[in-house]
Amino acid sequence: MERTVFLNGDFMPEGEAKVPIFDRGLLFADSVYEGFGILDSQIVDYEYHMNRLDRSLGELDMPWPMSRDDLLVAMMTLIEANKAVEGFLYLQVTRGSRDRSYLYDDDYQPTVFAFTQKEKFAADAPAEPVALATTPDIRWARRDIKTTNLLGQVMAKQAAHLAGAYEALMISPDGYVTEAGSSSFFFIKDRELYVRPVSNDILHGITRQTMLRVAETHQLKIREELYTLDQVLEADEVFITAASIYVLPVGRIDDTVIGDGETGTVTAALRSAYLDLARAEFPAYPASAQG
Repeated sequence: MERTVFLNGDFMPEGEAKVPIFDRGLLFADSVYEGFGILDSQIVDYEYHMNRLDRSLGELDMPWPMSRDDLLVAMMTLIEANKAVEGFLYLQVTRGSRDRSYLYDDDYQPTVFAFTQKEKFAADAPAEPVALATTPDIRWARRDIKTTNLLGQVMAKQAAHLAGAYEALMISPDGYVTEAGSSSFFFIKDRELYVRPVSNDILHGITRQTMLRVAETHQLKIREELYTLDQVLEADEVFITAASIYVLPVGRIDDTVIGDGETGTVTAALRSAYLDLARAEFPAYPASAQG
């Protein structure tokens, strides 16, 4: 049975959804996106994702395609239509479609579409550790904007997959760890939580932001600083975060086993606390859409 998808204000079977070949998202990756976790048929970290979407649109001088409330109603309708209890919701906004030109103006009408996907891991089941493989970070210089310019990540994740790993861990030319292919990266050493500070070099992960709020309640010292792969390989625990995986422990990086290779006690506690906070912050349905 086909999924129901959302495109420019309409709901339709996925096979009927069409975007013109002249859409700037296709031609230039002139588009931004957000990925939301679905938990208990609700959207996780909604306001934080919307704030980042607002920032990404602003950085590219791109208008909102519709209001926040209307987007929330559309996405909740999509979740209901697909009977999604757990999983992932993808939302993309492009500048729009006209004859191919590098230049743009204010006359474009944005394209907006969204769809749901099934969960990668059951949220409340114990998380099994995954392996990471290191790759060079060859992405563009504005990684803080969540655009669909993802070819560098595609190449990194494919290389990691071919190496038998779940995810890539990207290393910059100066030797510092940046982040994972499509997730934020953390490690724990002596009950101190290490995470790279936000800058143009990494995506400002929403699950990452919520995890830092969770970590503050667990009496962990948070160290936002640059670090090398050698430091990471000496870690007691390592984990990655993203909307599609929440908090996932890492048991191995390349040929090095992290700790005892199992899910660490701190990582397990942080994952559980993250899910509790995510459930506590589900968005309120807009009053204008009720009744």
